[in-house]
Amino acid sequence: MVNVLLTDGGRPRQTGAMNRPPLLVFDLDGTLAETAGDLIGTLNLILAREGVAPLPLSEARFMLGAGARALIQRGFAAHDAPLEADRLQRLFEDFLAHYEAHIADESFLFPGVAAALDRFETAGWAFAVCTNKIERPARKLLSALGVADRFRAIVGQDTFGAPKPDPRVLAQTVALAGGDPARTIMVGDSRTDIDTARAFGAPVVAVDFGYTDTPVGELGPDRVISHFDALWDAVAAIEASQGALTGRRAP
Repeated sequence: MVNVLLTDGGRPRQTGAMNRPPLLVFDLDGTLAETAGDLIGTLNLILAREGVAPLPLSEARFMLGAGARALIQRGFAAHDAPLEADRLQRLFEDFLAHYEAHIADESFLFPGVAAALDRFETAGWAFAVCTNKIERPARKLLSALGVADRFRAIVGQDTFGAPKPDPRVLAQTVALAGGDPARTIMVGDSRTDIDTARAFGAPVVAVDFGYTDTPVGELGPDRVISHFDALWDAVAAIEASQGALTGRRAP
């Protein structure tokens, strides 16, 4: 576990390092990558083995976002099937083993991700991932998709011992990535990401193609985008609105 010095408000303390880059912190599943096929495929394999009916992808897609344990629990709950704690732990371990062996059979980056990263990197931005996935499969997935080396930090729910929406997870992600807390923007697809950013005090851009059963625009993000080609303008608008108060220039 990484130790990071925090302020009372949960943000990393400035330790004298100057010129920290602005930072985009991305959620992973449903934000950077379409992963529902592999995740729900693994869930259905576990359910079928346990004598529980599989779930259609269109229904189970909205169960994603809180990690594998929660996904298994939701899969059983959808059929009112009992699931004891020790059984859940065993199924969780089986889930991870199968999922990691098939980490990117059907998963892919959403259109425009690579080009957006290129544009922001050229403008001096840095990147991190803060996901409720376990860190190991998150890293493995990003490696399989060819972008792991683009991120200064890849943080899962086990990295700091807590999941989102705990704002300390985002604070520690920013510190680990060496980013500027005052110029950190969260990019996510769900209430969890928006609540995390709000609790930390950062703006948030929401994608509207992710894993949420509530239209993401109704959850109060600063901007909503439908394609990564729109991320640059969304961030520029946020920076401009903040710069009007602080004197900062937009990207």
